[in-house]
Amino acid sequence: MKALALFSGGLDSVLAMKLIVDQGIEVTAINVNTGFGSTNDRRDHMQNMCDQIGAKLEILDLRQEFLDEVLFDPKYGYGKNFNPCIDCHGFMFRYTGKLLEKYNASFMISGEVVGQRPMSQRKEAMVQVASLSDQEDDLILRPLCAKLLPETKPEREGWVDRSKLMDITGRSRERQLALAKEIGLEDFESPGGGCLLTDIQFSNRLEEFVKNDAMKINDIDTLKAGRHLRLPNGAKLIVGRHREDNDKLEATNSDKYTQLRITDTTGPYALLESNASKEDKQLAAKIVITYGKTSIDQTYSVKINGEDFKDIKFETKEPIAEYLI
Repeated sequence: MKALALFSGGLDSVLAMKLIVDQGIEVTAINVNTGFGSTNDRRDHMQNMCDQIGAKLEILDLRQEFLDEVLFDPKYGYGKNFNPCIDCHGFMFRYTGKLLEKYNASFMISGEVVGQRPMSQRKEAMVQVASLSDQEDDLILRPLCAKLLPETKPEREGWVDRSKLMDITGRSRERQLALAKEIGLEDFESPGGGCLLTDIQFSNRLEEFVKNDAMKINDIDTLKAGRHLRLPNGAKLIVGRHREDNDKLEATNSDKYTQLRITDTTGPYALLESNASKEDKQLAAKIVITYGKTSIDQTYSVKINGEDFKDIKFETKEPIAEYLI
């Protein structure tokens, strides 16, 4: 018997898989990459979790499909921020369900817990998720709270022993932490994390972006790093805050932006929209100098896409604040 698991890398999904693995069922963890799961690459962490419990790991890149099908027109709307959680879960189950035959698997599982998330993990929402999954059979099992829900086909058919599943409810993670300790799970993530779409700052940044531009896959990564500013003539400027930001921005693969570089001192890595006006370029140069290792009583040179902007003076941060997103 084989099963596919929706796998976020978080504690709940790890424990849900462990409950099924312990019943002698081969589990393949399917991590659906929507682009908004984290600011960092978590592949090593996810592989570590799977190795500890004896599951396989597969990563499914559905960033384009998520943009096209879910993010901007969710049937069940958004949560407090830009998070279409119900539609997102249904989307993940729908695409994972398409892989059942490929992996010769009989059902799907997830780490959802009744009452843990206010939008997507209510009993009513779980029914809505199932309706979006395009699964004719009752093949979605939630091992951590299964005893609080109607029996699913895997339980009715005897593929899974319902008595060995759990009845966890609510937002407390006490029972999950106790189970993690019991099985000796190490280096797991602290419970309570969520995707970037539930973060108010990131959601505001995303909402501002789509008001001004069409969203593409490459834009997702640029939204995750740096300070974001919208300049007076409409150009977007992104300025790294630290080395990690600088590395991420430098690795950005987008023809929408061009690099800004201070030529005579150390400064942050920065990206400016390639079609920026002359005025926006001059202001961007001032802003980058302000966040560099610069002095207020000196002038500097900045290169923007091969064009030199010389004798640029340091700007104080107070006027810059009006452009921050």
